[in-house]
Amino acid sequence: MIRDALEYLVRLGNTRMEHDGERLLSTQPLHPVLEAVPVTLEIRSLRGLVSYIQSHFDGDEPWMIHVESPRDVVVLSPCNRDRKRREWMRAKAMTPEFPFGQFLDVESFLIRLQSNMVDDHDRSTILQVVGNLRDEEVHTWGDDGVSQQVTAKAGIATVAKVRVPNPVWLAPYRTFAEVEQPMSSFVFRMQQGPRCGLFEADGGAWRLAAMEAVGAYLQDRLRTEIDAKRVVLLA
Repeated sequence: MIRDALEYLVRLGNTRMEHDGERLLSTQPLHPVLEAVPVTLEIRSLRGLVSYIQSHFDGDEPWMIHVESPRDVVVLSPCNRDRKRREWMRAKAMTPEFPFGQFLDVESFLIRLQSNMVDDHDRSTILQVVGNLRDEEVHTWGDDGVSQQVTAKAGIATVAKVRVPNPVWLAPYRTFAEVEQPMSSFVFRMQQGPRCGLFEADGGAWRLAAMEAVGAYLQDRLRTEIDAKRVVLLA
């Protein structure tokens, strides 16, 4: 190890810079000393990000706020001398995960539907259909490829054939809590068991709607800083 260190020092001392008429050349490989960058501060809300920007806690240099996705917003500095941006802060939304594209048993489906969806749109309709299923009758159903029909309780002691809604419009919790959750369409299907599943059917358009809502929230709260050219918002 000592020998290697001495050989390195000898090579370093023999390093020469030469010019071939077009480029500057070195007889030994050189490595730049990069400018130190701070460790990224991670938070979980847009409100915290706004408070950080407005506090001027780390100075008055300009910021770039990039809405990367419905769940990620990052605060960046201008490029430093190494042409690198410092990532000062990252806001990551805490959202529940609904297993879209999978079939769940009725109990699990009802729990996920109530805990992971905004109480609006077609949620109550699905709850009514699935919550009133007659287990012993669920095998008696119809399916034309688009809509389904199942046997469900229609009263205290009666049953009736119920049309299963499809497609359905729901607003799952998929972005920051400070903004309105985007609504999108889903294919709602049922299997014998009974089992229920939701399948996304908007081609991912909800992501653009969510990012636009996040950008509008930040635009409204940071209007003064944006007008003062201190903040650039990319959404």
